Amino acid sequence: MEEKVVYSRFKSVCVFCGSSTGKRKCYRDAAIELGQELVARRLDLVYGGGSIGLMGLVSQAVHLGGGHVLGIIPRTLMCKEITGETVGEVRPVADMHQRKAEMARHSDCFIALPGGYGTLEELLEVITWAQLGIHDKPVGLLNVDGYYNYLLTFIDKAVDDGFIKPSQRHIIVSAPNAKELVQKLEEYVPVHDGVIAKARWEVEKQQHQQQQQQQVGFNATTLQTEVAL
Repeated sequence: MEEKVVYSRFKSVCVFCGSSTGKRKCYRDAAIELGQELVARRLDLVYGGGSIGLMGLVSQAVHLGGGHVLGIIPRTLMCKEITGETVGEVRPVADMHQRKAEMARHSDCFIALPGGYGTLEELLEVITWAQLGIHDKPVGLLNVDGYYNYLLTFIDKAVDDGFIKPSQRHIIVSAPNAKELVQKLEEYVPVHDGVIAKARWEVEKQQHQQQQQQQVGFNATTLQTEVAL
């Protein structure tokens, strides 16, 4: 019996997630399930390039299913977040800013699995870009066993207290499992409420400086890119 293929309006999905697997099996299962859902919809994966933690699990699931995997990682983190064999294409970049720019440029939507400070920072930045009109790509939270309940409660509090417009609360969609979340992202309709029209986010690219100028945590190279509207 042939496997049913679910077609998507997206081509690639950026997944933010932890370089740790967390303490509970449900997080590991969710990462694998998300990878399998991307494969079922023939979606490419763009992620942070690590081979450990939830990053490793979701990338391996997509790769094993025959999907394309693009990992983008700062050179200074390669020794920390890559152990053993990686899968798919791994693209080293200069720094964290370039990593986020490249991940966004190559993706049609964003999903956050459970993670820590880095995952939250990446997630909140793309939400802010959407709020400002820099992009209108859907942003989803995979709320595994209520992991993001407190974050969603905080956002609701910010709306109630006037720091976030009610219409902008809907920038984020959430669901407890991968299948439901991806379907919500497919159905997402952006709300343009007082955002900057056709805003663009660019960083000028300079010439590569001599390698000896590159130091840990610093690099003269930046990337010229834009988040497609």
